[in-house]
Amino acid sequence: MATPARQTLRQMERTETLAATDAGIARAADLLREGRLVAFPTETVYGLGGNAARDETVARIFEAKGRPRFNPLIAHVPDIAAAERIALFDPDARALASAFWPGPLTMVLPLRDGAAISPLVTAGHRTVAVRLPAHPVARALLAAFGGPVAAPSANPSGRVSPTRAEHVLAGLAGRIAAVVDGGACAVGVESTIVSLGDAPRLLRPGGVPVEVIEAALGRPVPPGGSELAPSAPGQLASHYAPGAAVRMGARGAETGEILVGFGPVRGDFTLSETGDLVEAAANLFHILREADALAGPDGRIAFAPVPDKGLGRAINDRLRRAAAPR
Repeated sequence: MATPARQTLRQMERTETLAATDAGIARAADLLREGRLVAFPTETVYGLGGNAARDETVARIFEAKGRPRFNPLIAHVPDIAAAERIALFDPDARALASAFWPGPLTMVLPLRDGAAISPLVTAGHRTVAVRLPAHPVARALLAAFGGPVAAPSANPSGRVSPTRAEHVLAGLAGRIAAVVDGGACAVGVESTIVSLGDAPRLLRPGGVPVEVIEAALGRPVPPGGSELAPSAPGQLASHYAPGAAVRMGARGAETGEILVGFGPVRGDFTLSETGDLVEAAANLFHILREADALAGPDGRIAFAPVPDKGLGRAINDRLRRAAAPR
């Protein structure tokens, strides 16, 4: 836990809001080179970026988020060549990179010897989680910076992930140097994480449905990983949690609940009136924040059933973690 003096220093930091222009991206890249923390948009959620090669910078990411030290981070890169400088690719990794990069897929691969990656990024594992995002602002920033950027979601650890710049500021203003405002994120749930090695394993469902990954590889990708010793982000049982309690599978609100609908189930909010899973995923975290604010810290939020297929798997995964005991 930070000392009161360090907490005061963090609170005194002025967090800049940068436009997604050439000048704003250049300023953000300069801040990253200085070892400062910069939040930026990806197609999934806003990431909290720092130089992945610098131990002190990566430690500041953990400090700003209040993140458990044993939970690894994703290294974001501007292109496949940059990914291959830090990770070892096998034929499966090349096939998935060809099919889904740039995009919302993270691969956990063997760490290349001599890679310029702080051990805090990998949490001591000999593997590294790597992603090449599709968002043009993220790609421009990564190219301008010129190295891997460690970037978990830009929110206090365990809380609702941010899909807009104002969400970042609500949780981290005063703790980080800047946020690049690129508007709302299109996908709205984090990247899918797949571990590759002897056999592929799904570590976290996300923006790329596992069914299409299985089709690209030509074989099943069963669940894997451990919340006790996670090898990738998002494997803790309680995660993405609002202040209010969460109940899943609700077809109506109980007394005192805020109901979030889906499809035919109407509520105070709705993920998608038409039952569109893409729309629901994009709306999930924003609505979770709004419902949490309406419910209050002692309130309850009920979510209508969402089909457990395609992006629905990612939505339900996030909701189960939000609903887990904490």
